Amino acid sequence: MPPTISRIVQALEPSATIAMATKAKELKAAGHAVYDLSLGEPDFITPPHIRQAAREAMNAGHTHYTAVGGIPELKQAVVDQYRATHGLDYAPNQVVVSNGAKHALHNAFTALLDPGDEVIIPAPYWVSYAELVKLTGAVPAIVQTRQEDDFKLSVDRLRAAVTDKTKILLLCSPSNPTGSMYSRDELGALADAAIERNLLVVADEIYERLVYEGHSFASFATVRPGLQDRVILVNGVSKTYAMTGWRIGWTLSPVNVAKAINGLQSQETSCPSSISQHAAIAALQGPQECVDEMLAEFTRRRAFVMKRIAEIPGLSCAEMAGAFYAFINISEHLGRNYNGKRIDDSTTWCLELLEKQNVATVMGSAFGAEGYARISFATSMENLEAAFEQIEEFVGQ
Repeated sequence: MPPTISRIVQALEPSATIAMATKAKELKAAGHAVYDLSLGEPDFITPPHIRQAAREAMNAGHTHYTAVGGIPELKQAVVDQYRATHGLDYAPNQVVVSNGAKHALHNAFTALLDPGDEVIIPAPYWVSYAELVKLTGAVPAIVQTRQEDDFKLSVDRLRAAVTDKTKILLLCSPSNPTGSMYSRDELGALADAAIERNLLVVADEIYERLVYEGHSFASFATVRPGLQDRVILVNGVSKTYAMTGWRIGWTLSPVNVAKAINGLQSQETSCPSSISQHAAIAALQGPQECVDEMLAEFTRRRAFVMKRIAEIPGLSCAEMAGAFYAFINISEHLGRNYNGKRIDDSTTWCLELLEKQNVATVMGSAFGAEGYARISFATSMENLEAAFEQIEEFVGQ
């Protein structure tokens, strides 16, 4: 008799972003010219001073286990950054460094949730949020938002979604997949509702440095006095410093939550990479011009993407205030035939676009929003130009 798989794992949905990227790589390996707009990963190499710090760490012998929740120097660097940038006062024992922000989210949910608890997740949402909640036995309570509201959760919808089982509100600002971002006033209103209903808030702020002109970022913990006692901040170096492969993320949380996360991680993965931790210190404390340079290039690409979407009949998107995604409304192009094949949903649309035009995107249904497709503009301008030519040809059929 073959081994049986747990019901929780059987119920998990595979990551659609990784699945589409894998399919794109398979096509590339078969000799096809594929325009991959699927993965949310900066296409820049990690800046030189960060790579140099890793080499120096290895040569200095920092190649062994560290404290489970991160080396003191990195914890202090995180604390110093939050004090300097946001005016937030944390102690190093409130920081737990993990193997990327996804691991940090998993730690937070596992430490806080019991089976049957509910987590309010505004849709569209990053593909892993609901699945990470399900792994704990808790229930993702999905609340739909609208493109005309820039995909932001309203206070009324939040209040309507709260039940006696609701424990956590999960927010991502700037957002993956939409690029939308809450203003300080909007976050304040949500914070008032969270306080009123005694909710914890997990704030995924991994894109906080990737914010475009005309918009300003506010960390959730800053918008009302005392919020640090009920907020778990999640962040890391992956997106800001093009360090996705280094796998360094962290949580900042109340002391008892941090202690629980640290204990969980001690049995789960132990410490993050010692070498990556030293590289992350260099990222936080070293020159920041690299961030400005990458943001300038993302700004150029964003302008191009918005222009091209507006030029193609039947496509639209909300303004991207941050991150490097466009969440494209394709609903006008569903329910019709493409070369004799009827396409009724975003999954089929994206798969046909990949098969017929060699453009890899991600179906909106994976983010809880049918009728959309996400593209990442964390890729070269040349790739974007060619991809949009193919998209225009595809929808014009």
